[in-house]
Amino acid sequence: MFRKQRIKREDVELDITSFMNLMIVLVPVLLMMMVFSHITVLDLKLPQLSDTTEQSQLLSDEEKQIEIIVFKQQIEIYYPQSHLLKVIPADDNGYDYDLFVTTLKQLKAALISENIQKKDVSLLLQEDTNYQTIIALMDKTRSYKAVVVASVVDAELFPDISLGDAPIRTETVSVEASVQEVSQ
Repeated sequence: MFRKQRIKREDVELDITSFMNLMIVLVPVLLMMMVFSHITVLDLKLPQLSDTTEQSQLLSDEEKQIEIIVFKQQIEIYYPQSHLLKVIPADDNGYDYDLFVTTLKQLKAALISENIQKKDVSLLLQEDTNYQTIIALMDKTRSYKAVVVASVVDAELFPDISLGDAPIRTETVSVEASVQEVSQ
């Protein structure tokens, strides 16, 4: 009768050279992309809800807060919470960030001279504050460029930043009022 003929099958080798070539190229590219796509995470604290005038009288020097309130027309710096230190007016070009950093450096130096180690600050913003303004203020509040031994380094100011809403106000504090407040 009919016999089935056996077909001889040869073992086929798997050719993975193209796959290996792909891996040799793909792995270094992915490793390089990991370095370029590094994500920076900011750790923010939310300010406490309480009456600031009563709280500032009862708190010790270490517990008093530095507040930076940002309005469209000016930046106000308070330490402790309800005591105005400086008003930095905005002009057509925006805020005067150099004066802002100088004021924060003076405040940091005054705190260090009184042996108070403050690293936290509350940044209170209006709802319609520009994103670039927020980032610029956070960068300027966190550190400043200083020259140490013929090289430029980032010197620390107040790296722990809390974000909050600015109080709603109908009138603004003038620069003259801040000068009178600071001189008293």
